[in-house]
Amino acid sequence: MIRTIARLTAASLAVAAGLALAQGKPIKIAHVYDKTGALEAYAKQTHTGLMMGLEYATGGKMEILGRKIEVIEKDSQFKPDVGKAQLAAAFGDDKVDVAIGPTGSGVALAMLPVAEEYKKILLVEPAVADSITGDKWNRYIFRTGRSSMQDAISNALALGKKDTQIATLAQDYAFGRDGVKAFKEALAGTGAQIVHEEYAPVQATDFTAPAERLFNALKDKKGRKVIFVIWAGSINATAKVAELNPQRFGIEVATGGNILPAMAGFKSLPGMEGATYYYYEIPQNPANKWLVAEHYRRFKSPPDFFTAGGMSAGIAIVEGIKKAGGTDTEKLIAAMEGMPFDTPKGRMTFRKEDHQAMQSMYHFKLRVDPGFEWAVPTLVREIKPEEMKVPIRNKR
Repeated sequence: MIRTIARLTAASLAVAAGLALAQGKPIKIAHVYDKTGALEAYAKQTHTGLMMGLEYATGGKMEILGRKIEVIEKDSQFKPDVGKAQLAAAFGDDKVDVAIGPTGSGVALAMLPVAEEYKKILLVEPAVADSITGDKWNRYIFRTGRSSMQDAISNALALGKKDTQIATLAQDYAFGRDGVKAFKEALAGTGAQIVHEEYAPVQATDFTAPAERLFNALKDKKGRKVIFVIWAGSINATAKVAELNPQRFGIEVATGGNILPAMAGFKSLPGMEGATYYYYEIPQNPANKWLVAEHYRRFKSPPDFFTAGGMSAGIAIVEGIKKAGGTDTEKLIAAMEGMPFDTPKGRMTFRKEDHQAMQSMYHFKLRVDPGFEWAVPTLVREIKPEEMKVPIRNKR
């Protein structure tokens, strides 16, 4: 009896010690993002938002289930091979539990197989290409960022009118080409049609030649004529095309939302309509009120486009781990599939079939206000998730 009690006591102590060790072990989150390169401004916002999201979702404690959160940063440099290597290092060497990122779609596509190889979750934020949750997707991939199709459907709802002729300008890589493909599909049945597609290098700065081809494709068309721009990075392609005076041919320029520095270049386009992922004055909910107030307090400026996305990713990870009761990958997948969570944009839900976060978008019209350094996106209407019939394209 004494020996039995001793054995039981020893076993209980071992279990208790194991539990204590598990509780004391930090939850490691890798943020693999394009910290340097063409999308550096977007990346910086995302990281700021991620840290604020983790803080908000944990009530300022920066711990989940009694375990401290440790965030490890990795720079993918806007290079697919670097992003792939950095994610492998995070999973293999740093032994992180989950990863978030990256910024660029080409980098994200290179990283997807790494998550599958290590059987660890990669939460994609903010890379946009449809193929991330489409034909290149695997079950370890979740995405809080919007997809090209969500961008496309919302912009089609804003711009797709009868007798509208559209020519597109986009960057010649996954983000741009997926964006045009999705936009063309989303316009079907609206009465609008794409009559010309123009692609330019990612780092292009001179748009004279592409703009000339766009003008020639549209100038003799009947009805409303629009150049729709799908562009990411520090170069404001929309403003540069507008500077070349398409108005002389009766051509409008339009695009979706962007970060505030880019929106400054839109002050020459009052009345322009489109759809946006986020503008800090539009959503009215507790998470966004906290984000706006805290961002002003800490940085003396409002949160931007990708700050909200980063915060959404941070909240999603915390809620997923809490629901799963830990960081076991299979339990996390089960917990996060179909999981609703609150964000600065309101309620998002991870669709079970492809783990894409279904979310609202915002139809806006630009107004120019001398009190703002940028053109202000004024809400026309919120486009609810159920309005956007986003196709499921993975091979699950």
